Amino acid sequence: MLKEGQKAPAFTAPDQSGKIVSLEDYAGKKLVLYFYPQDNTPTCTDEACNLRDNYKTLMKQGYHILGVSPDSPKKHTNFIKKYSLPFSLLADEDLKLSKAYNVWALKTLFGREYMGVLRTTFIIDEQGEIEKVISKVKSKEHSSQILD
Repeated sequence: MLKEGQKAPAFTAPDQSGKIVSLEDYAGKKLVLYFYPQDNTPTCTDEACNLRDNYKTLMKQGYHILGVSPDSPKKHTNFIKKYSLPFSLLADEDLKLSKAYNVWALKTLFGREYMGVLRTTFIIDEQGEIEKVISKVKSKEHSSQILD
């Protein structure tokens, strides 16, 4: 797992509209880079909606938000429209971004093991360093975890 104080791995990935987004685009800004397993699942929806509902507060504190999952840009577009999300979602279909941030890992659900995205948030500071890692994300209270 990446640790606080480390340089955040550089990345480029398409957002919901196909526009290529990179870490460099956020140089000099604070970035909330949150990884989640899948659009339109209950816990992922709770997390996205909590960030949506507290978006103005997060922006006032200087945070920019990017969500990342293995879903396609088209699926992200539908998720954004359905829940009126005010931030971009990156399509990590090749898992390069998830692997670079060490969030693609073995998971267990109902005794079954499988590979998947570990719900994790990285707060990246203006210099591109990891300021905070939230590995025990509380989906319905996620904004509070970021602001604490």
